[in-house]
Amino acid sequence: MSKRMKRIRRSDFRGDYAVLGAVFLMLTAASGAAHLNSFLAPLRVSAAANKLAPLVADKGKFRIMVSGQAVGKEEFEIGPSGADWTAHGNSEIQTPQGVTKVNGTLTFHPDGAPVHYDWATQGVKKASSTIAFSGTAASVELRMEGARPFAQDFTFNTPLVVILDNNLYHQYELLARLYDREAKGAQTFSVLVPQEMTPGGVTVDSMGKQDSGGKQLEELRVRTEDNEIDLYLDGQKLVRLVAPSANAEIIREEK
Repeated sequence: MSKRMKRIRRSDFRGDYAVLGAVFLMLTAASGAAHLNSFLAPLRVSAAANKLAPLVADKGKFRIMVSGQAVGKEEFEIGPSGADWTAHGNSEIQTPQGVTKVNGTLTFHPDGAPVHYDWATQGVKKASSTIAFSGTAASVELRMEGARPFAQDFTFNTPLVVILDNNLYHQYELLARLYDREAKGAQTFSVLVPQEMTPGGVTVDSMGKQDSGGKQLEELRVRTEDNEIDLYLDGQKLVRLVAPSANAEIIREEK
């Protein structure tokens, strides 16, 4: 990653929008204090465009569970939009301060490279942002209630940047699609956390097929330096997500 990129620190997640009172699975400690250690390993994206699984439209709902209790829900839809694709999600999270609502819309090329991302949150405070991608560059404008708009530019070493938003878990389905099943092994991807304008990396590895509720599901393990989550997929569709350290689970609702 270039020198222009903001380095990830635990202190970057002191704001109100890191966890939104629930759990940002991959980046959250069991105590609920959001963090992401410096995870700036050299990027290795082996999933070339011609090796990607074909895009599949998807629509569904997730239940967000922490310690066995329902704390929120998400509705999402992924589908074609002209020559590109869009992924849109809305979630509601119950926090000690009340309900927080989050929504995000990502436009991306068929190879997975993002084009544009809009997100907004409403709760104790309001915030929104737009992110425009052009090649390996990203321009971010963040608007937070009670503060002046803030803009920042990032430069990545690849146009293939994965958006992992706070409390919008369908985006892990897009991350899973980028994993090169033919190459297998650990593969590292560049990511951007929109709420904190925090770039970094995650490593994805295959755990093979696992029995889950009588179904054979593919398990992918997503790791940062000090946290991990498990994704369970039926084909390309994310059906379950587990974060043991946060005692959290995201479950797709049956139609």
